[in-house]
This record gives sequence, structure tokens and C-alpha cells, in this order.
Amino acid sequence: MAQAQRRVGLVLARASRVFGEEPYYHEFLEGLERVLTPAGVSVLVKVVTDRDAECETYERWAAGAQVDGVVLVDLSPEDDRVALVHRLGLPAVVLGAPSTASGLPTVWTDDAGFAREAVRLLAEGGHEVIGHISGPMSFAHTQLRREGAEAEAAARGLRLLQAEGDYSYESGRAQTGGLLTGGATAFVCDNDLMALAVLDELRERGVKVPQDVSVVAWDDSTLCQLAVPALSAMSHDVGRIGELAARALLDALAGAEPTVYQAPTAHFVARESTR
Repeated sequence: MAQAQRRVGLVLARASRVFGEEPYYHEFLEGLERVLTPAGVSVLVKVVTDRDAECETYERWAAGAQVDGVVLVDLSPEDDRVALVHRLGLPAVVLGAPSTASGLPTVWTDDAGFAREAVRLLAEGGHEVIGHISGPMSFAHTQLRREGAEAEAAARGLRLLQAEGDYSYESGRAQTGGLLTGGATAFVCDNDLMALAVLDELRERGVKVPQDVSVVAWDDSTLCQLAVPALSAMSHDVGRIGELAARALLDALAGAEPTVYQAPTAHFVARESTR
């Protein structure tokens, strides 16, 4: 008798519209499947509206033996989902800071360090007031990015203006005006979609990029290259991050000891949106 195919799950608690527009998890899934599919493991993705629905999904999956393991994303400090998957006996991998993982294997990106790098590069370009449009502040990786940006700004005597978005295009546009009013001459955005929204809002306001304002995106998806002007970015190899998460999952399914998998170092790609 042929062995049943194994399956792992990924639950995303966000508006389905945002998931459809935002390229990060599409690239992440491509990387995940590049490793898992040849290993005979399929991926089940579910988009839900909130954390309660996400936890209910894990409980349902475990009760019905529908998945063999899961990837946990967008964790907050002391996240209760970690304790939940432990209780359910679900092998799991955390995409995020090891401090959130409580002994689970982790694929870690140096969010604080890369945020510092973005602020440093803008400072060296002559910017003294920098606007940062973050993702949701409940996420540990958002907090780390903000801490890194604040530390670099303080070390250089810069003003850092902060605004919270939700990764959607609309939130990027909504936060642009306030940062401009505060005097920002540069924007760092926590994803590419919000950076694209900033470009559009600045264009409508008659603000020239990069002559008046510089804009830096975060992930460096194809959106950055297609934007007008093309977006500079802290470029992350998101597909490779997906591959690492897949290997971590395969190790977890095999009962390996939890470890930290270091994501590739991000690097700044200069394009037409910065001076």
C-alpha cells in the first residue's frame, strides 16, 4: 500500500485582500514548496481573520490529523500559539526571533540590524528626519525593526517619525501625509506594498522622488523593480527563507533537536527612489 502523503500547514491571520496583494508570502510559499514537494510533503494554506480563528484551525487540524506540522508566523512576545502547538503535539517551526519560540526550531532574520542599516544609509545620504511606516506593532519582528531604527537614529542624532501600518496599500497611503507634515525627507516602509503606496501618495501631492523625498522598501520583490521610480530596498531572499523553513520542518518531522536557522543577510539595493 502506498504511503499517504504528508502535509504541513500555514495559517495567516490577515485580510484575504492583503494576502492577495502582498508578495512576501507568495515568494515564501514558492521557496517552501521547492523543498517540500520533492520530499513528498504538500502545503495547506489557510487565511483567517484573527488569532482566535488561527488557534481554532490548529486545534481542528490536530484533532483530525489533517497536518503533520505547521509554520508559525507573525509571532508576538510570549505568544500563546507556541504553547498551543506544544500541547497539541504538532511539530512546528517559527519564522521569527528565537526569543519568541520557546524551544521550537526557528528561521531567524536580523530585523533590528537591517533596520539600523536602512537608517544608516539614509543618514549618509544627508537625511535628518526619517519616517518609518511599520507593520503591526503586536508582532515581535516589527518591534525589533523599530528598536533597531530608533537606536541608529539616536546614535546619529536624527529624528525618527513613526507610523503603524498593516502591510496594506491603503495603510501606506494613509500614513504618508502625517510623516510629510512632520518634516520627513525619507521613508522606510516595512513591506514593498506600503512603499509603493507612499510613491503614489507623494506623486499625487506633487512631491518628487528622490529629489524631495527618498523611499526605501523592505523585501525587494518584483514590485520594487516595476515601480516608477524603481524602489530602493533592503533586499531579502524571501524564497531562500522559505527553503530554510521547509528544511527546518523536515527536520522537525524527523524528530531532530530544535535549532536556529539563520536567514541570508539582507543587503541594500539602490535604485531610483533614493539619492
